[in-house]
Amino acid sequence: MDDLRFIRETMERSGSFTHVSGLGVIAMGVIALGAAVVAWNATGLWTWLGAWLGAAALSLSTAVYLRARKSRSEGMALLTGPGRKFLWNVVPPLAVGAILTVACLRVGAVWLLPGSWLMLYGAGVVAAGSHSVRPVPLMGVAFMTVGTAALLAPAGWGNVFMAAGFGGLHLVFGLVIWRRHGG
Repeated sequence: MDDLRFIRETMERSGSFTHVSGLGVIAMGVIALGAAVVAWNATGLWTWLGAWLGAAALSLSTAVYLRARKSRSEGMALLTGPGRKFLWNVVPPLAVGAILTVACLRVGAVWLLPGSWLMLYGAGVVAAGSHSVRPVPLMGVAFMTVGTAALLAPAGWGNVFMAAGFGGLHLVFGLVIWRRHGG
């Protein structure tokens, strides 16, 4: 029995995380586009920040719910070996983004946030995507590219890049994931 458990756990750890929900990624894009509308009409920093942070929280909870649903429908636990690897790779860059947000707000460098958020999210997706289906790490690279452009563009273009990245890229890659890998 111990040998069978060892074999099963070894195979589980070496597998890839295929429970990324295409519908979840699409939902994240729709939520981001809604946040972009609110952010474009924001009259102050806190409304703008609230729109994007609220969208991030809603997107995260939606994605987790839909990933869990896809995992259950396939008879797998969400946090199997590859699922844990996915989580361990995506969380650190997101945590850095949260800390960087506070630091940028303290020094008044809000213009750095869109590019930084896009790049850190992309880095997390690339790292986590190394344990997932092929479109996931490619999506991460696309986010890093949009984030780089946001950091090099005029400061007033931040919302455009946020909408293009968090809205547009999620929609495009979500459709690809949904068509090729389901859920």
